[in-house]
Amino acid sequence: MEKVAAGVHQLQIQRFVNVYFVEAGLAGEWVLVDTGLPGSAKAIIAAAHKLFYPGTHPQAILLTHGHMDHAGSARELAEYWKVPVLAHPLELPFLQGRAVYPPADPTVDKGGSLAFVSRFFPPQSFQLTDVVQALPMQDNSVPYLNEWRWLHVPGHAPGQVALFRESDRTLLGADAFATANHESVPALLMQVPKISAAGAPFNYNWLQVHQSVQLLASLQPQAVGCGHGPVIKGPEAAAGLLALANNFPMPRHGRYVAQPAVLDADGVQYLPPAPADNLPQKAALVGAGAAVALGALALLGRRRKSKNRKRRGGKRPIGLTTLPPELDSSSYGYKEYRL
Repeated sequence: MEKVAAGVHQLQIQRFVNVYFVEAGLAGEWVLVDTGLPGSAKAIIAAAHKLFYPGTHPQAILLTHGHMDHAGSARELAEYWKVPVLAHPLELPFLQGRAVYPPADPTVDKGGSLAFVSRFFPPQSFQLTDVVQALPMQDNSVPYLNEWRWLHVPGHAPGQVALFRESDRTLLGADAFATANHESVPALLMQVPKISAAGAPFNYNWLQVHQSVQLLASLQPQAVGCGHGPVIKGPEAAAGLLALANNFPMPRHGRYVAQPAVLDADGVQYLPPAPADNLPQKAALVGAGAAVALGALALLGRRRKSKNRKRRGGKRPIGLTTLPPELDSSSYGYKEYRL
């Protein structure tokens, strides 16, 4: 566990996604921000007992958005602690099982390794109707956290929120950006500090993503924790975020680049057409090429054995060398998900 700022602690789950323990004004009171992937509840409960005291529970669970790596353990923890789950109203369709998020875009050119693996993530939602509540919309206040306010930072998820504490300029940025290179799985797993664009294959509106980064950069934070990556403190936090805002890596092509998906309080209303994804064909070509190479090696080996047998006076066996059948996309587990 790492301290972000006074009363704010970051817990990394499987070196991939972060959750936060944020202390409230009264001693012993706190709020959990995000819940990690499914199956993270035990680690989060154990960390809370160690940080506070055995048997402790938060006043509430606040979800920055409802993607699986942030809301995955929300139900289990809410039922265990008997506390409400809070989220922006635009996230409720996806947290009440009424809608699914837009499909990931594996063709976006700024996605790196994450774009590749996003092919195997189906659109998802959660059924939290009995425990989830909407954040108050009047003044951007955060229940139980009087010093904090939430900011709407859409583009990655329609109701994504960041949390900001003005007194010491502490920012919890959700997936509006990342503090490790999101395009590189090794860099993300090694937690190399770098303020970067986040979640490319899951961003459904790139203009909003850029505007959200610009909004957060204007806050000039002095301590930053995001959904992915290590804590960054000091002048590097504001400088790195400003650099990202001023030199935002807008992708050149992808499903949501020229035309965004349209989402509202009822979920997804419009999806732009999915571009061609050539990975299955490329994979088939690679597989066929590998098969040809293996066949050539096998044939070369047979010829060498035959020559050796002739030198020894042996008879050449009768046999047949065949190449494997052409590989199709299904052999790579590829599926295209559409609403």
